[in-house]
This record gives sequence, structure tokens and C-alpha cells, in this order.
Amino acid sequence: MTEKRYTEPHIVRVKDFKIDADYAAWVSEIKSRYHSAQVNAAIKVNVEKLYFNWSVGRDLVVRKAEERWGTGVVEQLCLDLQAAFPNDKGFGTTNLWAMKKWYAFFSTPQAAEKLHQLGGELQPFVNHIDIKLRQLGGELEFPMVLGLVPWRHQVNIVTKSKSVDEAVFYLKECVTGGWSRSTLDNAIKSNLYRTHGNAISNFSERLPEAQGRLAQEITKENYDFGFVKVPVNYKEEQLEEALEKNITRFLLELGTGFAFVGRQVQLVVGGRTRKIDMLFYHIRLKAYVVVELKVVPFEPEFAGKLNYYVNAVDELMKGADDNPTIGLLICGGKDETEVRWSFKGVQTPMGVASYDNVRITPVANMLPSAEELQARVRLVEKEINEARE
Repeated sequence: MTEKRYTEPHIVRVKDFKIDADYAAWVSEIKSRYHSAQVNAAIKVNVEKLYFNWSVGRDLVVRKAEERWGTGVVEQLCLDLQAAFPNDKGFGTTNLWAMKKWYAFFSTPQAAEKLHQLGGELQPFVNHIDIKLRQLGGELEFPMVLGLVPWRHQVNIVTKSKSVDEAVFYLKECVTGGWSRSTLDNAIKSNLYRTHGNAISNFSERLPEAQGRLAQEITKENYDFGFVKVPVNYKEEQLEEALEKNITRFLLELGTGFAFVGRQVQLVVGGRTRKIDMLFYHIRLKAYVVVELKVVPFEPEFAGKLNYYVNAVDELMKGADDNPTIGLLICGGKDETEVRWSFKGVQTPMGVASYDNVRITPVANMLPSAEELQARVRLVEKEINEARE
């Protein structure tokens, strides 16, 4: 089997080390276990706070507090609680109103059903919530899955989501992706809910139903490359290099489950060397993902080239336990009709998406500093010396 290269920007390459999809999957599993341990530790504190906030929100709604005690009841409650607990944060009027909104948003029959379904998908995590709730008494009808996501995340979600489905989508991504609040904010700002899973593809026709559905789910209609800097009139290789330098951010933009295998990955076919722009392995899909980048709008011939690379990876790199390789073309723009017609007769699974928001930087600002140049010279000298030994 051809050797596979796996790199991350914070990892120093080690000599006498071979990488393959099994290693990528193993590392991902370790990261997942560590993330689970972090989540479980945070749950112990988080669920008690959320349980309390839910109870206050419920009281404000069920007791019809404003009708019963007047429109200033929340302001007065704020003063009373702050006087009783002067060292505790979280009793401001904004937060109390957020508790009411949160309860009202997720206590409807429709929301309860969606949260119950999400709880089933996240059952291993929810089990910890169930234990904690029983310790608290469990007298409230509290959707257990809400205990998996920090309070401020949830305030942002219910404030900015236009529907229960959208809110549940972001809840799930926060849990499975371990999102920080800034990551969540960026996802909402880029309207990930609307673009997620909307790449133009033939996945449903070329893959088994479950795999095709997942392949569609992990792709987007448009990718936000606002984290990279490129010069005016940049070329494809410059965009690739910028993405590789910011590979952690690129992986976040691609979504949960992607492991970076390498850039300009070489395939030898018929005595000739071919190079794939970027190659990934998706852990949940258990398949290689060939990513080709184009800085210009989609052209029909792009589909043929991507089809070739997908077939080549299937022949040269795919293992017996791997699912069929999929291709993803990310280009400067696309016309759906052109893409659909280009897919006719193509047997390999592939999708086409666009990108935007790259930051254009003057060439002078792209040049390395004196320190960076010296570091590069030292690295080259070291490699030369090692080669001579």
C-alpha cells in the first residue's frame, strides 16, 4: 500500500515513522476520548447551573410573573437575588430574561420532540446528564440533552436561531465538535445551518443510502476562507499553501471528522507522477476525501480531473476496510446546471462547492521577516548536514 502522510501545524515530523488511515483514525479516537473526558468533567458543574436557569425560566413563564406582579418583576427579582448573593454572577436582568426566553423556546411540544431525537443520537453523553439529574431530584421536565452545552452557548443559539431545527443543529455541532463560543458565533454568522450539506453532488446516486446521506451532510454549499491571506491575483498553489499554513482553521471550516493527510500528494500512474491538491480522511465516513481547489469558477473539465483522482486513490490507497473515496471540488464559483450536466456519466461520488472571503494582502506584507528567513536558512542547513551523515 502506498505510504500516507499525516501532518498538523503543531506537530514536528518524526523520523522513522509511517502514517496510514488506521493511525489517523486512532489519533482521532484518542482526541475524541479526551474531549469526552473534558465534557464529562464540565457537565458536573454545567448541568446544575442549567437546571437552575431552567427552573427560573419556567417560573417566569408558568407563574405568568409579569401579569401577576407587573412588568417590573424581572428587574425587582434581579435586585433581590443580587442582594442575597452579592458574590454570584448571573442574576442581571439580561440573564434573567434569557432564562425565560430559553425555557419558552425549548419547552414547546415541537422542541421537546426534536430534543428527544437529539438525545437519542447523543446517548453516551446524555447518560451522564440522567445520573446528575437524578441526584438533583429530577422534579423538573428538563430536556437532558441541553445539559451538554454551556449556558452562554445556548443563549446565543436561542437568540440567533430562526427555528427549533436550526437551534438543534447548532446544539449538536457544539457537542460533537467541542465548539468554543467564538466557533459557534462564526458558524452562525456564516449561516452554517443553511449552507451545511448543500454542496451540489451525486452522492445519493453513487453511494449506498446511509453513506451518501453522511457524505452530503459533511459538505457545504460554500466555504468561508476568511482566515487566509493571499496576494493580489493569487494562484491555486498560493491558496493551497495558505490553507495548509492554517490547517487547523481549515479543518474547523470543513467540519467534524476530517483528518489531514497531505498537500500535493503524489500518485504514480503509468510511470507518471500526478499530484492531488489536498487529501483528507473522514473518520465517520471511513473514506478518503480528495479536495481539488480552483480559484476560477467551475468548468466542466474540472469534473473529469477530479474523477480521475478519486479513481486513482481508490486503486492505489484505499484499504479493504475503507469506503469508496469521494471527491470535493472547491472553486471560485459555480453554475448548478453546468455542474449537474458534468456529473452525467460519472460513476465516482463527488461534490462541487464554492468559497469566498479570502483576504487579499499586498505582496510586501506577504514577504517573510528577517527572523523567518534566518530560521528557514538554519532549517535548510540542518537538513543538508543530516543528509551528509
